[in-house]
Amino acid sequence: MWYGGLGGSAVTAHSTSLAAIPAQARQRGRWRRRTIPWIFAGPAAALFALFFAYPLAASLLQSLQLEGGGVGFDHYARMVHDPSFLQSLLNVGLILVVQVPLMIGLATVLAYVLNQSWLRFRATLRTAYFLPAVTTLVAYAVVFRVLLRTEGGAVNQVLGLQVDWLNDPFWARVALIASITWRWAGYNAIILLAGLQAIGREQYEAAAIDGAGPLTAFRRVILPQLKPVVLFCSITSTIGTLQLFDEPLVLTGGGPGDATLTPILYLYQVGFRQFDFGYAAAIAWVVVALIGGLSWLQFRYFGKDRV
Repeated sequence: MWYGGLGGSAVTAHSTSLAAIPAQARQRGRWRRRTIPWIFAGPAAALFALFFAYPLAASLLQSLQLEGGGVGFDHYARMVHDPSFLQSLLNVGLILVVQVPLMIGLATVLAYVLNQSWLRFRATLRTAYFLPAVTTLVAYAVVFRVLLRTEGGAVNQVLGLQVDWLNDPFWARVALIASITWRWAGYNAIILLAGLQAIGREQYEAAAIDGAGPLTAFRRVILPQLKPVVLFCSITSTIGTLQLFDEPLVLTGGGPGDATLTPILYLYQVGFRQFDFGYAAAIAWVVVALIGGLSWLQFRYFGKDRV
């Protein structure tokens, strides 16, 4: 009884203290709890709306606006009969099919070698392979343009050839693929190296005890666990390939004969040289759809183990 009486007194005192707080003060406290988070998030939300959400919505509306002031899909229908746009899709498709697997494969091999304990100067080599990724796009494209000149270019002089790297359709594509691979292989190798280092050493030792050689261990033990990292590199490389702009612009200007024209470079030509902004916005949204579709397909079919 005594404890019950004490508890009742405490509850009564607590209720009295709450009642003593003015209703206006309690309302002010609730308002602060609801408002203060928005005050901190407000600048970021405003910048997002101003520089991302609004341009995104405006470009979508612009892609649907017709010259007569109406709304329709004429800009999108025009792409089906536009040979330059279709050629740009073919070019980026060829680069995607050839360059991305080549680069991911090379990056995987580099990461595996850089992860070996017997390799000397590993830190220096990792830095050297990563350095191309921190160079500016225009700067390295200009360097490749100088190296690949037909007359006096260092590549032809070293190889003893007279290959017209930048003016022949086939070799221009090869030069573009080589330059992109040089810049991004080391970047992806460092990401894959991080994935390799997350694999415990005991798994390598268990594979060696079971009699697995280096190639068998790499194929049966390492690659299955490296699959999420490979998928990440593949998706980001696909997105980067579909957004190619600086390299073809500086190296070849999209030529010769639209052989290295990409959708983003064509978007630039349409929008900022022909001032056809509605059609350029439509091209941008088609590229966005391609990026989303290809990323979803890669994640859908390679993002989880399939029975």
